[in-house]
Amino acid sequence: MVMNGVTMEVGAVAAMRYVPEGIKAAKLVLEYTKHTMLVGDQASAFAISMGLPGPINLSSVESTEKWMKWKENYCQPNFWKNVTPGDNCGPYHPNGPSIGRCLMANELQPNEFGSVNVGLHSHDTISMAVIDQVGRIAVGTSTNGATFKIPGRVGDGPIAGSSAYADSEVGACGATGDGDIMMRFLPCYQVVESMRLGMEPKLAAKDAISRIARKYPGFIGALFAVNKSGIHAGASHGWTFQYSVRNPGMKDAEVFTVHP
Repeated sequence: MVMNGVTMEVGAVAAMRYVPEGIKAAKLVLEYTKHTMLVGDQASAFAISMGLPGPINLSSVESTEKWMKWKENYCQPNFWKNVTPGDNCGPYHPNGPSIGRCLMANELQPNEFGSVNVGLHSHDTISMAVIDQVGRIAVGTSTNGATFKIPGRVGDGPIAGSSAYADSEVGACGATGDGDIMMRFLPCYQVVESMRLGMEPKLAAKDAISRIARKYPGFIGALFAVNKSGIHAGASHGWTFQYSVRNPGMKDAEVFTVHP
């Protein structure tokens, strides 16, 4: 996903296979269509028609070996819940009837285990914000998604307001972590709107993270926030998070560590 903080235009792709350069495909959606998001095989076809390399087999020796070991371990861990597999790896079926069934209040509790399948080595989200010399802001997010996800799953990477958000009048935000939980709260939209109301980046990021943690105390995630003046901060829950910053006056990027 890419977002122009001046025009508020967004370009995004999701569930796109066989094309390695997802962020470039998202930018093509922004620049050459009036849409916001393209998905699936049609997104792949669009990207290739616009000149990106593909179709390409994106499997590596490492990923294939990892998948084979996962299959040998009865497809565990995974993201299914309340199901019974037909065999060790599915097909899966619901545990009992659910159609027409009313949910009682005590069944609507948050998932206390939160991000049990999400950690430092189970996803690869990269989110970035850029402010140019005249104050225009843009953000971008790229990810392969969660390891061992259910086919068809879309996380928060292509969702504006969740993985990233920008408004050149205010600032920007980027996120990483358990996208399935975080996208339910649109934390980066919350951060930018909090800064719009006068909240400093540090407090805005902490507030957005705490809103999620109150409902899902076991989740893992982090945010960075930067206002239009370049003041930045981060907040995290469930892990120690690092983000980097560089401006024209610096020889190299500086890494900032954010503790839960």
